Parts: sequence; C-alpha cells; structure tokens
Amino acid sequence: MPAPDSSSHSSHKGLPRGLARLPDFLQLTRLDRPIGTWLLMWPTMWALWVAAEGLPARDTLLIFVVGVYLMRAAGCVINDYADRRVDGHVKRTQTRPLATGRISEGEAKGLFVALVVAAFVLVCFTNAFTVMLSVGGVILAFIYPFMKRYTHWPQVFLGAAFSWAIPMAFGAVLGSLPAEAWLLFLANVAWTVAYDTQYAMVDRDDDLKIGIKSTAVLFGDYDRLMIGLLQLACLTLLAVVGSRLALGGFFWLGLAAMALIFVYQHWLIRNRSRERCFQAFLNNHWAGLVLFAGLALDLWPVSLY
Repeated sequence: MPAPDSSSHSSHKGLPRGLARLPDFLQLTRLDRPIGTWLLMWPTMWALWVAAEGLPARDTLLIFVVGVYLMRAAGCVINDYADRRVDGHVKRTQTRPLATGRISEGEAKGLFVALVVAAFVLVCFTNAFTVMLSVGGVILAFIYPFMKRYTHWPQVFLGAAFSWAIPMAFGAVLGSLPAEAWLLFLANVAWTVAYDTQYAMVDRDDDLKIGIKSTAVLFGDYDRLMIGLLQLACLTLLAVVGSRLALGGFFWLGLAAMALIFVYQHWLIRNRSRERCFQAFLNNHWAGLVLFAGLALDLWPVSLY
C-alpha cells in the first residue's frame, strides 16, 4: 500500500477562493459528470412507474428525482474521502480535488453530512415506512467506498446502494414491498455489478499495483463471461417482473433493446482496452433508458373518455 499522499497537507498558497472553487466542488460531487446520476435515476423511475402502475404522483416523483441527485452526490463525496490517499496513484483519479488538497477532508465530511440531511428531509415528506427504509440507504452509501479494502466484491455493495431507491419507491407509493420490488432490486444489483466491473476494468492495472480489490481483479480472464452472466441474470429477473405484471409489447420491446445494448457492450470490451471498457460503462445509460421507455409506454395512462 502506498504511503499517504502528502499533497493534502501541502501549502494552500495559490489555491482558488470563493466562487472560483465551484468547479472543484462540482468535480467532487460529480455534478459535472451525470452518468452516475442517470444510472441511479433509471432504476428509481422503473420502480416508481411499476409501483404506481403508470405515472406516479407529482410530489413523489419530484422527491425521488431530487433525492437521486443528492444521494449520488453524497456517495461521490464519501467515495473520494475514502480514496483520498489512493486516488493520487491512479491515472484516472490523480487530479481529484481531495487527492490534490484543493478541498480539505473537513469540508468533504461537512458536505457529505449536509447532502444526506437534505435527502432525509425530502424523505420525511413521504411516509414513516419510507423514512425507516431510507436509513438502510444511508448506511449502504457510507460503507460502500470502504469495502474495496476488505473484499473483492465492493461492486455488490454499490449495487445494493444503487438499488435501495427501488424498495423506497415502492414504500412511498404503496406503503409495502411486494415481490416485484425485490425482483427489480435483484435485477438492478446484477446490472450494477456488471457495469461497475466494466468500470473497474479501466483501473485494473493500477488497482493490482496498489492492492485495491474489485470484481475486475477477482474475475481476471473470466471478466467478460461474468459480465455476460450478470447481464443475463438482470434480463431474466426483469422478464419475470414483466410476466408477473402481465406487461405488454412496449415493455418487451424495451427489454429486447436493453439486451441488444448489452451485446454491443461485449463487442466494445472484446479487447479489454481502457477506452473501450469506459465507453461500455457509459453506454449503460442507454440500457436503463430504453427499459424505462418501454415501461412508461406500456403503463401509459388510459384516457377515461
């Protein structure tokens, strides 16, 4: 393990002040890179539409959309805090604000707390059941970044964190958790582990050098096979949801489009190049979108006249 990076303790002369620091905070919260927000947003939208059997109530929709932005930002802050001694040694992350000392550890902790509190206040406008569920979401968001020190399966913890909005959405709409909520949850965990393994393939060389664990490191030469199996599990679980709810043609069209996107991703990662693996990871935005489009069209409100 490398020695702690001393950059965060270096002189702060010449660092920006006031509004000039905004780009650093945008980078810390990844608000300048919305891919993670969309990967959290799409499953949340799946759950809201399924639970509401169509368009959810406007206030519920707004609470979850804003909540996704807040919790994704909070997750990025605590992730960079956990990796502050490591990011400087990884090509892709060496210029992050915490790694370079442009944002202090105290500021990062304060921002994480503020974002989580703001998200919790939003949840308080739903119901007591959803408020209770939200505690699990905060715990998962907090512990995930530290798991890569202890297990080769940090992607599973990320999957649980990125999927926790699904039971919360069902809780907010129905006040209960039917089997479909947990099937969607498991489908999204499988999908998340698949795409985050693609993401981890980008950093695998650096992770091996500095002792960071990931599914990309664990799977080794079987990485593409395991990604394929996880994507197949995701599609199968989603198909079970579609069958249980007797969803129509638009849903199955969306699911088929998602499957084709997964096939395209395997073409991208066939040579395991950093750039193509990252491109495949980014491509998952479209996988989530086409499934949501299928669900939304299938559950389109029927006119009453």
